[in-house]
Amino acid sequence: MRYSRAFIPTLREAPADAEVVSHVYMVRGGYLRKVAAGIYDLLPLGWRVVRKIEEIVRQEMDRAGAQEILMPAAIPAELWQESGRWQKYGAELLRFKDRKGADFCIGPTHEEVVVDIVRRDIKSYRQLPHNLYQIQAKFRDEPRPRAGLMRGREFIMKDAYSFDASDDGAKATYQAMYDAYARIFKRCGLEFRAVEADTGNIGGSMSHEFQVLAETGEDAIVACDSCNYAANVEQAEVRRAAASGATAPAGAPEELATPGKRSIAEVTAFLGKPATALLKTLVYLADGKPVAAVVRGDHEVNEIKLRKAAGATEVVLAGEKTVATETGAPVGYVGPLGLKFPVFVDLDVEWGGSYVVGAGKVDAHLGGVVPARDLAGARQVDLRVAAAGDPCPRCSSGKFQAFKGIEVGHVFFLGTRYSAPMRCEFLDADGQTKPMVMGCYGIGITRIAAAAIEQNHDEGGIVWPMALAPYHIALLPLQKDGDVAAVAEALYAELTALGVEVLLDDRDERPGVKFKDAELLGMPLRVAIGKKTLAEGKLELKVRKGGAASKDVELLPVEGAAAALAARVKAALAAGQ
Repeated sequence: MRYSRAFIPTLREAPADAEVVSHVYMVRGGYLRKVAAGIYDLLPLGWRVVRKIEEIVRQEMDRAGAQEILMPAAIPAELWQESGRWQKYGAELLRFKDRKGADFCIGPTHEEVVVDIVRRDIKSYRQLPHNLYQIQAKFRDEPRPRAGLMRGREFIMKDAYSFDASDDGAKATYQAMYDAYARIFKRCGLEFRAVEADTGNIGGSMSHEFQVLAETGEDAIVACDSCNYAANVEQAEVRRAAASGATAPAGAPEELATPGKRSIAEVTAFLGKPATALLKTLVYLADGKPVAAVVRGDHEVNEIKLRKAAGATEVVLAGEKTVATETGAPVGYVGPLGLKFPVFVDLDVEWGGSYVVGAGKVDAHLGGVVPARDLAGARQVDLRVAAAGDPCPRCSSGKFQAFKGIEVGHVFFLGTRYSAPMRCEFLDADGQTKPMVMGCYGIGITRIAAAAIEQNHDEGGIVWPMALAPYHIALLPLQKDGDVAAVAEALYAELTALGVEVLLDDRDERPGVKFKDAELLGMPLRVAIGKKTLAEGKLELKVRKGGAASKDVELLPVEGAAAALAARVKAALAAGQ
């Protein structure tokens, strides 16, 4: 492509609403433009990147035995009502009425639609298994869209849905999709981890997220430094801490005056005790009913674990008025003793230990509270957020390391979550009617583009992995006429004939402008042709890497340059770099 004919509207300044690197560079580099909050136009460079991601995904999905279809974006409410999600999904579901007054939604995901497809025509175990996928624009009405393509309202997604006759068959399909995802992200040139995760709104009994590791990631993940266990902190198991062996005090708890001291920091400073000696009691509403979560003062409540422990669809932290009504005490002084609703205590609270807790009235706490004696009706569960340094729950020697990640893929073992209520059934070998066993598998196509930039950039701009770059090589003739232009044209033609994608910067611009734009756009290889080096029969090659290596320039002989550059491109693609 000739730069002079390309639509690449670059900007020198970052957009005012850009919060993350990928958003800044994609707008400045002319990859996208904002239409509305969380909704973007993909310009030619951005669309080339997306199409490359889609092609990798298609190849690996087809290799894994999946078949591509296309489902409608507008979905009638009846299908969602059958599954029960019409009432449960929440405000992110964009609902509307057609001209006849019928309810519809714009699909954020397509479980109900694909189940309807399969139940119409698949009737026997002999017709199973099947795995159907699509690549399509989705819409989720995020309350706070931000970070460009990282968390938009409209986005492109690959979603696949598998149907099997048995749990064993469905688990084999799940593993095949897990393996396909690993190949996809490796081919995209990304550093990633697959981690155990919560199933969320999709449902099911098991799921794994594929997280691109980046400091700007929204998701916190932990991974064992000794075994292969890794999980989103929302899902990560925590091993019960070893008992301290301390002797709990005899007698009833002692009231301690703590005037005006509400927070853990205030109480520990006032009493001269560490946070590990305090228990904090937080009141939540689980499907509208109060429950209490009790964790050590140095730990945080994991609301997803609490939701599962309470058997609820949703948990929200209770407001101050609700707390006072339900407990008789203001926030900051609530304790676990004497509560009239379920109390859940974290496993790291030593059952035979002694703690300070809220006294259930203003300006007071209780010391010498022994859970085994004073909280006999409470239920012990894994309740806290995992953190770096925690012992691994799966092996005896490992500890957690903490990472930041960007979720780019998610695989779910659904079981019969959708097939049973929607009567997606088959006859087994014995003639018995059974619901099909399902899995679903999503990849954020446009989010991969943003995540790749978050992981691969420097102060000059984007550093694309070869497989995702809109062009493999930025070819920069530094003079517009004479031998420089002739050699550039010849090299452009040779590389194109060899299947290498080249952006030829044939603009009448100063070398400095061309260098700056090449860095911003982020093509993996930059080849510059100038009078001085050309007089020596050489070209300048710069490999677009981050850090000091990005300043290194290699001289290539003009003779054979096209073949040498094509070989580098091919090797980088094969290596997933």
